[in-house]
Amino acid sequence: MIEDANRREASTEDLESLMRRYQESDSTAATLLAGKLNGRLLGFFAAQIRDRDRARDLLQDCWLRIHKARHTYRPGEPLLPWVYAIARRVQVDHYRKVQRIARHEVQEEIKDIPAPVPAERSGGSGSRGVTELLERLPPQQRETILLLKVSGLSLEEVARATGTTVGAVKQRAHRAYVNLRRLFGEEK
Repeated sequence: MIEDANRREASTEDLESLMRRYQESDSTAATLLAGKLNGRLLGFFAAQIRDRDRARDLLQDCWLRIHKARHTYRPGEPLLPWVYAIARRVQVDHYRKVQRIARHEVQEEIKDIPAPVPAERSGGSGSRGVTELLERLPPQQRETILLLKVSGLSLEEVARATGTTVGAVKQRAHRAYVNLRRLFGEEK
């Protein structure tokens, strides 16, 4: 347990050192930083939208924003909450864009189709995966669980990344756990 904390602290210090060098226009540091964070960020995006290609697009957009905003990172502050705050904004902006497009497409379809056609529901039963259950959570609860459990951030880091308090993060996590237990019980 202590070794994991020491390894995580050393890794965090390495990331912060790379970020400082990246701020000073060290392209090698930028490449190393991207190499260390790409897996985490891709996992974050893929868990949110479940489309690997779109997740890669969001990852590229995230790095563009990190590059443009790298001057705003304050050395000495934790890097991961800063990075995940940018990733979260990328994901939120993507969601809003998809919603605008969908609204526009629905409005166009309504003009063309005289009556709505009911969608068929799949009759498949059985146990669903955890990712499918996560999709059924409210967005804030899903995001909190992903940041805490998938990305491995601490409560404080999640609070910084989401712009909330530690108490709010704890509350969202608790409500997510309650909802997941309920959803898991419904699936049995």
